[in-house]
Amino acid sequence: MAHTDFIPYGRQSISEDDIAAVVKSLRSDFLTQGPCVTEFEQALCAKVGARYGVAANSATSALHLACLALGVGEGDSVWTSPNTFIASANCARYCGADVDFVDIDPRTYNMCAEKLADKLARAKVEGKLPKVIIPVHFAGQSCDMKAIHILSKEYGFRIIEDASHAIGSKYQNKYVGNGEFSDICVFSFHPVKIITSAEGGMAVTNDEQLAKHMRTHGAQGTTKSPEELTQIPGDWYYEQHTLGFNYRMTELQAALGLSQLSRLDDFIARRHKQFQNYQRLLKDLPVILPYQDKDNYSSLHLFPILLPIGNETARKGVFDSLRQAGVGTQVHYIPVHIQPYYQQLGFAGGDFPIAEDYYARTLSLPLFADLTYAQQERVALILKHALIANRVMSA
Repeated sequence: MAHTDFIPYGRQSISEDDIAAVVKSLRSDFLTQGPCVTEFEQALCAKVGARYGVAANSATSALHLACLALGVGEGDSVWTSPNTFIASANCARYCGADVDFVDIDPRTYNMCAEKLADKLARAKVEGKLPKVIIPVHFAGQSCDMKAIHILSKEYGFRIIEDASHAIGSKYQNKYVGNGEFSDICVFSFHPVKIITSAEGGMAVTNDEQLAKHMRTHGAQGTTKSPEELTQIPGDWYYEQHTLGFNYRMTELQAALGLSQLSRLDDFIARRHKQFQNYQRLLKDLPVILPYQDKDNYSSLHLFPILLPIGNETARKGVFDSLRQAGVGTQVHYIPVHIQPYYQQLGFAGGDFPIAEDYYARTLSLPLFADLTYAQQERVALILKHALIANRVMSA
């Protein structure tokens, strides 16, 4: 039975200002296709240092648009991390492309740049180089983007950063999304992310043509721009130039996202304080705590811990013990390549052993902006009891 004082692993933080922004949007002339979406796009671009933003109804939609803009199609190959949500791979499959994976770094849990280099060298010999690489900034910590970018110049692939976890994160003292080491970067605003627009996502880029392509394809493939029309019989006129999708973000979502963006720095500062609290509270427990690379300032979307090697069978017991005591632990993620759909495409357990080992021992502890220190103390105490109960540690 669920605990009456349940602590979720992630939760949105909604202020009166957020509510007022949405109400204002509701009372305006536009519920969709109005000014809030453009304001949100411009504000986020100004924050991260990108030139163009294209809002969408989800980060999955934004990833799909990014793949389409880079010309991904049948016969192409897209590589991503196995340690991610399925959308990071599915976006390429939507385009008819093949998908492959690169195993993760055992410390950061991100795509390993060294393993990527080895796999690219083999793929070049075999004539099977990827068209696009999608590094995923797991838990908010950026991948080694400089190394991946250098490889892109050597092997000729394009880069989409899946920064669904990483709005507000920094890599080498610059905001993720500035475009120095990628073609397109995608953010998520799902309620458990750093900021939320209820559902929603955004692709940012410094390439005007890529932005134009994504915007057109996200609006049913249509345009009303006078310079793009073949004729202009009247102000009502629009043209469909390609087969697109209805991936638009609503005004309500954008109003909420824009209001939340003003508190982004505060949200991340709170998470860093909570991260430090956990480091102290859990230091005597036999668990591996998240590693933070010196080149990164993470948004800290997640707080994943690892049980010691040899305790894989205890993970379910620890998970169940935490849940039963009111701690909303979760597992991030089931490696994409062992999902039944991807096994039907030829992948199997054992293909990416580091990601699989990580999956077998990981649990995410609650981490969200409004998490209190008292709640963190409770999480730590319940985790200790769970570890003892499941013989991961002695009493």
